[in-house]
Amino acid sequence: MLHSKIIDLKKEKIEVNKAEEFISSSKFGASLIFKGTVRETNENKKVTGITYDSHDAMVIKSFEEIYSEIDQKLKIKDKAVYIEHVKGYLGLGEISIIIAVACPHRAETYILSRYIIEEIKKRSPIWKKEHYENEDSEWLKGNPIQAN
Repeated sequence: MLHSKIIDLKKEKIEVNKAEEFISSSKFGASLIFKGTVRETNENKKVTGITYDSHDAMVIKSFEEIYSEIDQKLKIKDKAVYIEHVKGYLGLGEISIIIAVACPHRAETYILSRYIIEEIKKRSPIWKKEHYENEDSEWLKGNPIQAN
């Protein structure tokens, strides 16, 4: 069984090549990289950027818990997982989160990548404040933290 992971919360830009290098292995037949980026429109408002804030220790703990659940819930034993989320201000098109996964088979990579992002959105205390063209801004309503 191959288990490997990198889990981090960054204050600087995400570097996709680091994720690609981490999951690159001839042990795996499939890999996926999910990148969440700042989009220009949300709910008919012109977005100019987003500020992300978080409870750092709880975010890392939630990422670790999500990773730990993979064996039990998804039965995916051989894998490489790379998760980074940015904290601070990002402009349009910049990467806020990257989830890179590699597994022996493609079906596992799709399941694994989707599971990780959906669980992060549900459970990780990361907040985002959208900044708009008219210079207004607002903290967006997220998902409440759910106990397991």
